[in-house]
Amino acid sequence: MIRRPPRSTLSSSSAASDVYKRQVSTQSTAFKSQEYQKAVDLYSEGLEVMPMAPLFNNRAMAHLRMENWGSVIADASSALQLDPTNAKASYRKGVAFLGLGKLKEAAAAFKIATELEPKDRVAKEKLKECRKELKRQAFADAISGDHDVVVLCETLDPEEITVDDSYEGPRIPNPPTIESVLEMMEWFKQEKNIHRRYAFEILIGMRERWKKAPSLVRVNFPEGQKVTVCGDTHGQFYDLLNVFELNGLPSLENRYLFNGDYVDRGSFSCEVALTLFAWQLALPEGCVCLSRGNHETTNMNKIYGFEGETTAKYTEKSYTMFTEVFNVLPLAHVINSKVFCVHGGLFSQDGVKLEDIESISRDRQPPDEGIMCDCLWSDPQEAPGRAPSKRGVSMAFGPDVTDNFLKTNNLEMVIRSHEVKDEGYEIHHDGKLVTVFSAPNYCDQMGNKGAYIHLDHECTPVYNTFEAVPHPAVRPMAYAGNGLGSMFRGFGV
Repeated sequence: MIRRPPRSTLSSSSAASDVYKRQVSTQSTAFKSQEYQKAVDLYSEGLEVMPMAPLFNNRAMAHLRMENWGSVIADASSALQLDPTNAKASYRKGVAFLGLGKLKEAAAAFKIATELEPKDRVAKEKLKECRKELKRQAFADAISGDHDVVVLCETLDPEEITVDDSYEGPRIPNPPTIESVLEMMEWFKQEKNIHRRYAFEILIGMRERWKKAPSLVRVNFPEGQKVTVCGDTHGQFYDLLNVFELNGLPSLENRYLFNGDYVDRGSFSCEVALTLFAWQLALPEGCVCLSRGNHETTNMNKIYGFEGETTAKYTEKSYTMFTEVFNVLPLAHVINSKVFCVHGGLFSQDGVKLEDIESISRDRQPPDEGIMCDCLWSDPQEAPGRAPSKRGVSMAFGPDVTDNFLKTNNLEMVIRSHEVKDEGYEIHHDGKLVTVFSAPNYCDQMGNKGAYIHLDHECTPVYNTFEAVPHPAVRPMAYAGNGLGSMFRGFGV
């Protein structure tokens, strides 16, 4: 609901009055049609004429719908500067910090919102959950500080787990075979879980394969073969099956590179991750390559559903083991010495070489800045140079940054993911950088196509798009039902 500014504010300028009327019209049209970027543009036009707290606040809401957390925080802060009593602005600021996994900052913003609007039950509940999670984390840190870190993937023995005769699913050898992976996919298709022993063996195999590998992997293949680069899949298992149906199963002649963000949002994230992990273990090295995305991190998994899904379908141990695998996934790949593939994008500093990425110590949660953070979080922009990120993490980089990186490393092209695109892909920076996104109709509401890119031996890109397919009646983030996940899912206004 729009709160009309004080009459004195509007009467001071006919331009201001026109601006306010226009923003009311904008919200009723652009928001209803989910044209959030159009709403942002129109609010921005209004703010150039007359900076007003309601316009900043409503633009923050449009950015919130697009999950531009950094822009939400900036606009909400501007609204609060103009109107320190604006509870909605403080609330939206809290939601943005929560979306970034910054619980202390979120709690502080929700606290102000509840003080400004004591009857706001939603803000009170979010403040309560933030404080609860902060206490839980403090307790976990306190007890873990007295002990050496135990890596479950390196200490748990799955052979001690008995597979009961009542289990009717596939019995997956260790390592998996192609036949067993196909059986597993069919089992998953029926909305059934494999026995936790087999899930543990797949996770242990993945950790063992990647824990000593470099953080940048060089992929080379001969003439006559190709690689298909896929972007975010986000737990949309049935769309992943459709990719294999359209493009063929992974093999030595039909290689795949999946560019991060396998989990969260979609409610079949375990199925996506275990399927891709099993294919990687079943085939020779280089047939299936997997990069780490920003959602292969604990702060995202707590909010966007994967932690809840994993513990519901398997055990708490399995979630810990998934995290241990995510921590060792490569941060980037180079294909045939020509194409740099990374989930997020390029870097906050010039002069970054492939060797710098290769040598990163990555077996951890990513820091808030630096090369590892940029690999997972940065985005391209059309303007030259660098600018603060609309997400609130890393930064945005222009075509000159892309040119410099490619020349420094004698490369031809960058392929990245990390952003929804209407057509499933978008070409930037005079064709030197491409975004690919492979989760069609993202979250069952965006209406976008998915895409994947074929690269031949010479790395000439061919773009392929596809539509979403039906899936079982399980809504996105269905497992974010408690704690931080449910709190975030209901950001509402």
